[in-house]
Amino acid sequence: MRKYENELIENNIKIIAGVDEAGRGPVAGPVVAAAVILNNKLDYDYINDSKQLSKNKRKDAYLKLKEEAIAISYEVIDEKTIDEINILEATRLAMTRAISNLTIKPEHVLIDAVKLNLPIKNTSIIKGDQKSKSIAAASIVAKEIRDKIMDEYNLLYPKYDFSNNKGYLTKKHRDAISEFGPCQIHRKTFEPIKSYKK
Repeated sequence: MRKYENELIENNIKIIAGVDEAGRGPVAGPVVAAAVILNNKLDYDYINDSKQLSKNKRKDAYLKLKEEAIAISYEVIDEKTIDEINILEATRLAMTRAISNLTIKPEHVLIDAVKLNLPIKNTSIIKGDQKSKSIAAASIVAKEIRDKIMDEYNLLYPKYDFSNNKGYLTKKHRDAISEFGPCQIHRKTFEPIKSYKK
């Protein structure tokens, strides 16, 4: 998972940021992007694609990253903006802002799948969270932050089971939408919210 980073380091590019998002697929809540600059001297053997880690391992990895990464930043784009500009543009906006929020300016950015128009040299990598440590680290941060936001929303809207589904369309979630209608944080341009009839 160090191939892309090692190639850059060999070319004397040392400050490398990985960027990923969480929350493109759910029908409720925000999209969150994170940018992470790792210390090239450390192993980070606990880092993997966030989808491959158990909830506890992901949380542990997040806490370790907060101590061991050189810089971490993130950006949250809410569901209203997602409805206004569409999910792809909202993802791009979140990623671009996460990069500009970094306290250290990266020399190169590795991005999961999405192409961004940046003033910094960058590489878009399909399934980057499985191929790059830096992107995998960003995937962990984005997922942890988004999950925490959805847990807080669960307290406001307990009928929708957000602490378990995180806004994804489980049967329980779909049934709650049918019974109670959408709530404030549902994305109005996503199905089945879009077609919901009162």
